[in-house]
Order: sequence, then C-alpha cells, then structure tokens
Amino acid sequence: MHLPRSIALVLALAAMNAAAAGAQAQGRGVAPAPPRGAGEGEGPFERLIIRGATVVDGTGAPPVGPVDIVIEGNRIREVRSVGYPGLPIRPERRPQNATREIDAHGMYVLPGFVDLHAHIGGAPQGTPAEYVYKLWMAHGVTTIREPGSGNGVDWTLRERERSAKNEIVAPRIFVYVRPGMGWNRGPVLTAEAAREYVRWAAAKGVDGFKLGSHDPEVMAALIDEAKKHGLGTQAHLAQTGVARMNALDAARLGLGSLEHWYGLPEALFQDRSIQDYPADYNYNNEYDRFREAGRLWKQAAPPYSEKWNAVMDELLGLGFVLNPTLTIYEASRDVMRAREAEWHDTYTLPSLERFYQPSRESHGSFWFDWTTRDEIEWKNNYRLWMAFINEYKNRGGRVCTGSDSGFIYKLYGFEYIRELELLQEAGFHPLEVIRAATLCGAETLMQPKGRPIEFGLVRPGMLADLVLVEENPLHNFKVLYGTGHVRLNDQNQPVRVGGVRYTIKDGIVYDAKRLLADVARMVAEAKTRAVTTEATGGQ
Repeated sequence: MHLPRSIALVLALAAMNAAAAGAQAQGRGVAPAPPRGAGEGEGPFERLIIRGATVVDGTGAPPVGPVDIVIEGNRIREVRSVGYPGLPIRPERRPQNATREIDAHGMYVLPGFVDLHAHIGGAPQGTPAEYVYKLWMAHGVTTIREPGSGNGVDWTLRERERSAKNEIVAPRIFVYVRPGMGWNRGPVLTAEAAREYVRWAAAKGVDGFKLGSHDPEVMAALIDEAKKHGLGTQAHLAQTGVARMNALDAARLGLGSLEHWYGLPEALFQDRSIQDYPADYNYNNEYDRFREAGRLWKQAAPPYSEKWNAVMDELLGLGFVLNPTLTIYEASRDVMRAREAEWHDTYTLPSLERFYQPSRESHGSFWFDWTTRDEIEWKNNYRLWMAFINEYKNRGGRVCTGSDSGFIYKLYGFEYIRELELLQEAGFHPLEVIRAATLCGAETLMQPKGRPIEFGLVRPGMLADLVLVEENPLHNFKVLYGTGHVRLNDQNQPVRVGGVRYTIKDGIVYDAKRLLADVARMVAEAKTRAVTTEATGGQ
C-alpha cells in the first residue's frame, strides 16, 4: 500500500529524533563543505566562449541575442552580438581562439542570482553545508548574504574564504553577524558596548550585521559604528522591540535594509501605536506570533492614503532597501501547498522534514491548528504587503530578493525561485524580477563598502557569475526549478522541461543537474540510514 508522503516519513523521522536531539544538545554546528572533488566544476579557462545565447543582462533591459560571451579566467571580457534571430550567424562576427566552448544556441543567460537572506543550514535542521550550497548553486544562486552566521562567526568566515578560493562548491558568501556573537565580553546592552562590538567584528573581517530588537540608543550606535567601518546592516524588527523602533525609525538612523516586513506596517499606523494584540498573546508561542502577524497589515494606513504615501516617500528619500522574503511566509496562506511541494520527496533531508513538523519549540513550526481563517487573513495580508512593495519599486526604491529557506517547509534553492514568482505576483515585470535578483542584490552588498559592483550584471569586466537555462525564464519562472516545468508536447504527452543547465561562478562551469543529483543521493542515503536505524532499534 502506498502511503502519503507525510505519513510514510513518520517511521523514518522517528528514528532520527534521538540522534538529532543529541546533536543539538552538544551545540554542534553543521558540517562544513568538503573540498571540491574531481569533476565538480570545470575551469576557470583561459578563454571560455559561450556561443549563441540570448542574454538578460540584469539591468532591466530586454533580452538580446544571439550573442557570444567571452570569459577569460574569472571575468567577462566581451559580450558580442553575432547576428539576428531567424538568420544564420556569420562566422566572421564571432570571437575566436576559445580554449573551451559552450554551445548555448537557444539558451538564456542571466547574471548569477543573489540571495540576500540565506542561512547556511543549522544543527536543528540537520543540514550540512554541502547540501545547502549545492541546492543554491543548482538553482543559479552564486552569491549569498548569511544573516546572523548561525554556525558561528569563525565557521562562517572560514567558509567565506574557502568559497572565495573556490576550494568548495559554494556561492560567494557575505558574512553578517548578530551583535554579541563570537566575543566573550558580555551582551551588547549599551551604546558603548555596541561600538566596541562593531570594532571587534570589523577586525575579524565580517561584512555586516543582522540587527534585531535593540534599545534605540544601542541600535543607533551599532548602525553609526558600522558605517564608519564600511559594514552593512540589515534588520528583522521583531515584535519584541518594534513598539520603540519601527522601520521608519530604523531607516532614519541609517539602517541599510529591512528583512521581511516587520516594522513596516507599524510605521504606517495612524489610529494606534501598538499592534492589536489579543490579551492572551504570547510571543514565544509561535502560533500566536504568526497568526496575529497575518492580521497586521490591515491595521496600517490603506494603500495610497496620505500616511501611506508619506512613509513611502521618506523611505525612498533615505535610500532604504526592502528585502521582503515573500516566500518564507507563504505557507501561512496555503500550508498544504508548502507541505506537499513536489521537490520534498527527492530533495528534502529527513532531518529537515522532521524540523518542519508542528512543534512548540522548532522555529517556524507553528501548525498546531492552522485554520482556514488564518490562511484567509494571510492572503489579505499579502495583498496589502505586495501593494507596498510594488509601488516602492515603481517609485524608484530598491526591492531585492531573499528566501530565508530552511524553515516553514521552504527548501534551499527551490524557494529562491518561488520568491521570483511571488515578486511577479506582486506586480513586478519579469525583467524587474531579474533585476531584483541580480543587480539590486549586488548593489546592496557593495554599497556599504563604498566599492563598485563586481557581479550582478552580464557586462565586460564583471565576475563571470552566470546562469544558463534552456528555456525562457521570462515567459515562465517555473523553468528555473530543479524539478522543471510540465507541459504537453506535440504528441499530447506531458513532458518535463527546464531546470538550470549550467551555473557559472568565478568562471567555473558547474553542471546544475549533476549538483541536484548529488543532493538527491544525500537524501536517499539519509533515508536509508534512518530506516536501518529504526529497524535495528537504534543499535
């Protein structure tokens, strides 16, 4: 008898619970990535030429093709138009002397994707770095911002350096840390301690800070000192502190980017100053936390009202960046869709599946009694949230792309692509979506450093970070999923198409489908181990 996936996994998951709990009790982080093995990526090459592609360059410009792209080492040297659609390409137009060629006729080439909210797994999820990295790379994600460095400051810095040297299969890593992480001088509770910590972290070599619910004077000191050292700032303005500092307050202090959306509706309040919490609300009860979050945007000023416009205009004037991570909350509006996504069977580790299950202690596992009304409230929440995001973009604001995967049924890589779909749902043109996923992310990461971007565009001089796909993603972002897209062929038969073909990072060419096969093998082996352990009684 074939059982539903959610039921069939129970036996395997039960066997893993004890082992996972033991690992958590020991406080161990996830395993770092193993060294890049033989056959894991080709290059960089003296002169790689990608032939005959259609290019979406990341600026918002329309596609251009056919073009030949010349890559020397880890840099793009030339993007040359070599003809016109429907006509033969003239050989004399083509750059020569390739040491390696990729036949990309009929393919689309995009800049490597940037995930601005990308946790590198964690012990509670049981997700080794190799697993997470390969899922990202298989979906074209070549740069990430690690918000909080949950596996430790030194651990994340080492992984950043190994990735920079291409010793491992991994995206480029920007290391952001939480105030107080990694040092032994006590909590960061004063402005003086905040400045001291920033100086300490700057000396360690971090790229920036993930801020939270700090006292206003501490927040001001953290942001000010970070700016002095050319370090970026992002913030999750949780309900535990938002009554004293909403998104507009933080933006006025110079905060770089807002993660998710907490603090933004509070800045739009006009008939209250505090969210309408029920009397029995408890923030540590995540069912309360997420249920009431779905009722928050309707408490804000309505779209295009005087208050709504005033807040937006001020945020725009401050150059504030929105990184909405729409995908991470999507289960709140349709939990069954998220739970039963078709990629879980093959690509979700049993330990991660266990972490997703309803629990009072696993972050984001708040499905104790999720109701139809809860989902309806969240659907309305999204409508208002998306209206703000889309208009912010329309008026020139920077809206970027992050996924926050590893929680709430959201799988690394796959959910980055889902974020692209949700931005389109919000009203973004597909070209605006690609710009949010590439150029906007690069600008947000490099601006605090005071340096020009080196990735995020298909341009001569840029690092050779590229995504090659055999279908047109502007027509349908679903073709970027590792599981592809199902359509009918001319014989009236369903076929799967798409999936990223190649991901290029630093001029190194990775077979994206091979990376996914590696992940599928990891998952299959983990399930086998779990079943064996269960059958032997854990012996």
